[in-house]
Amino acid sequence: MIAPIALTCGEPAGIGPEIAVKARGMLGDRLPFFWIGDPAHLPEGSAWQGIAEPSEAAAVPAGVLPVLPHAFPDPATPGVPSPGNAAEVVAVIARAVSLVQSGAASAVCTAPIHKKALKDGAGFAFPGHTEYLAALAGVGHVVMMLACPGLRVVPATIHIPLAEVPKALTAELLESVLRITHAGLARDFGLPDPRIWVTGLNPHAGEGGAMGHEDQEVIAPLLARLRAEGMRLQGPLPADTMFHAAARAQYDCAVAMYHDQGLIPIKTIDFAGGVNVTLGLPFIRTSPDHGTAFDIAGRGIADPSSLVAALEMAAEMAAARQ
Repeated sequence: MIAPIALTCGEPAGIGPEIAVKARGMLGDRLPFFWIGDPAHLPEGSAWQGIAEPSEAAAVPAGVLPVLPHAFPDPATPGVPSPGNAAEVVAVIARAVSLVQSGAASAVCTAPIHKKALKDGAGFAFPGHTEYLAALAGVGHVVMMLACPGLRVVPATIHIPLAEVPKALTAELLESVLRITHAGLARDFGLPDPRIWVTGLNPHAGEGGAMGHEDQEVIAPLLARLRAEGMRLQGPLPADTMFHAAARAQYDCAVAMYHDQGLIPIKTIDFAGGVNVTLGLPFIRTSPDHGTAFDIAGRGIADPSSLVAALEMAAEMAAARQ
């Protein structure tokens, strides 16, 4: 039996509290997790039970959300983040990491945050969750994977303008991404010899240099060197032929060169059920693949599917590590 998963509250004015309650209702007691946050931020009438430590979550009845209380200074107004709550949103993330590092929790699952609210209210100096978690863990490069039952994909570059991708896409960066991805697939997904397909940067993977030189000069030599070490890599391949069903059946993970090249396929395949996984951390972290959804917060219509998938994947990864 794995230790329970720590679910952070995320931005209280978003849909995080609502989907936490709904996820517990969908999962019952078959997957142990607890929510860290202020119970006053849960939707009115929610079934919840306070716990003093994570181990008590297993005894909470099915359909009742186990809550590790964390006091916030301000109430939560749906759709309107309070600057006064920003510091505690950050503190909840750090608390969850501390619990997983101590072994009291088996994984961290993070509800969506609103980065501008954290910057304005708490001087949050990180681009997002991933970079903050890496800093808490004391590691340098980490990798973002998006996963659903039909596809795992890793973008080598993430939140940068498209015009900056060719310059950012160095052999050193791509090698780090591939090594972290390979290790993560082996450790967390039970794939000791994973098959990884790698896209080209340019249309038709450069078509022999007619449509760009990065594929031949940067990507191909690196893949050849890593293949010589024993890694099962294919590429660089045209991205437009890598994501149909027959192609996806031939690999365990795709590595794309930039954000939309990888995220468009997975969000087309499974928009509601995609999971954000951070590879390269010493602990497991998953997250639903959506934002705070301020426009629907408080209306009771938020879909918990991605959070349920994130919790389930965290549990599977924790079992694989055991």
